[in-house]
Amino acid sequence: MTTLEELKQKVEECKKCGLYKTRKKVVFGSGDEKSKIMFIGEAPGRNEDEQGEPFVGRAGQFLNQLLKEANLKREEIYITNILKCRPPNNRDPTEEEIKMCSPYLDKQLTIIRPKVIITLGNYSTKYILKKFGKTPESISRIHGEVYHVKNLLFDMKIIPSYHPAAALYNPNMKQVIINDFKKIKKEIGDDKR
Repeated sequence: MTTLEELKQKVEECKKCGLYKTRKKVVFGSGDEKSKIMFIGEAPGRNEDEQGEPFVGRAGQFLNQLLKEANLKREEIYITNILKCRPPNNRDPTEEEIKMCSPYLDKQLTIIRPKVIITLGNYSTKYILKKFGKTPESISRIHGEVYHVKNLLFDMKIIPSYHPAAALYNPNMKQVIINDFKKIKKEIGDDKR
């Protein structure tokens, strides 16, 4: 079985799509590899591309506040994105980029086997719900909902939320996202370990 470190090495050598040409660093993921809680965003931004770590910019600072709201610490969760390389000018991921990069996320899921996945934003929500046989809808309709998945490999909850960056562009979203994380805190309960 592949380890996360072996998978990370494969990602660092990846040239499946054109993003490898413009990236500074691969943003593979970080946190507790044994965590039962996994956060999945969409794609790295400028700060993440420079540091090689997910959610380290302004959206990451807000995520840290949200984690406190949910009684979580970054070191006890695992955080990653669908895309491991930054799209130029922080544009949205393309379908082709998601198709090329998502097998890495799929492998991370198989290795970590989370009990709870919190998707951050439309792209990660649609990808994860579709992957697990749920009908994807707009994040504005399903944020804060809880989806249960049970199959041969997984017995978990999927909880979609807005991307923390949404509050940076629209301050009215801040309380909506905070409320989502209050629900997340309630749903996580004893699933931390």
